Amino acid sequence: MSNYFKILRPGINSTFQDLGRFGLQHLGIAPSGCMDRSLFALSNKLVGNKISEGALEFAYQGPLLELVGESAFVAVSGKVNFNIINKNNEIKQGVLNESFILSNGDKIDILSTINSVYGYLSIFGGFQLDETKGSISTLVRAKIGPNNGDKLKIDEKIFFNTSNADLKTKKFEFDFDSDSTIRVMQGLQFDYFSKKSQEDFFSKEYKVTKLTDRMGMRLEGEKLENVISKNIKSEGITKGSVQTPGDGQPIILLSDHPTIGGYPKIANVITADYDKLVQKIPGSKLKFKLVDLSVAESAFQDYIKKLNFF
Repeated sequence: MSNYFKILRPGINSTFQDLGRFGLQHLGIAPSGCMDRSLFALSNKLVGNKISEGALEFAYQGPLLELVGESAFVAVSGKVNFNIINKNNEIKQGVLNESFILSNGDKIDILSTINSVYGYLSIFGGFQLDETKGSISTLVRAKIGPNNGDKLKIDEKIFFNTSNADLKTKKFEFDFDSDSTIRVMQGLQFDYFSKKSQEDFFSKEYKVTKLTDRMGMRLEGEKLENVISKNIKSEGITKGSVQTPGDGQPIILLSDHPTIGGYPKIANVITADYDKLVQKIPGSKLKFKLVDLSVAESAFQDYIKKLNFF
């Protein structure tokens, strides 16, 4: 018997993601992967998967899915408002960061994220997805990954693996970091910017605009003055790079970033603060704090310990 979810509503931006597709940037292919690694790992741990197992990532409004086939052991992670609707159309509010069982005919309705952007749905045993270059991550702009490299669509089927393992529900406490301070290191072209702009970047607030997606986050605030050159020779870039184009308004590159770029970079977000950053909704205010390599490395070690704790 086939076991699958029927997509009754795909949601705004629902894709399959794992930890990313690495080693291909020289071919112009970004690593992509989950936006919030902490919540991604948590969702897999809740259902007993290895933390690298592919999961369903959604943004703002998630999908409405109907289970067809055997029961499934699933979990939703994040700050998410969702319901479980049984086959008799009885509605029960879903419990976050806790695994649960869905039966044939049940629906899961992921209504919205709450003051955040991304959430995750994982299933024990994983979804049946074909890998591309060792990863199931979806890079929509390049049409790479499962589902023909595209977002979920209505009436599609999501097949999953099943197991007779005797599983016990799990629950984890998860503290959402609501702090608005993002730690960064100096970018390669930090000295391209005037002393005043360097000071402004670390003392003034910047607002997250609606021009934000998996590729980048455009900010609005004090204009940064470039006193050397507004363009550079294109060079390799990474997620977290804070580029500053000619209008002086910073853009933070995110998981689906281009692999090269020609705008000067004033800073780079440290890995330990990336998950917190990507959950900031449009209208949020950010402040940046300059740290050195030793602080970034120490924060990264704490971050890895947190991931392994789940």
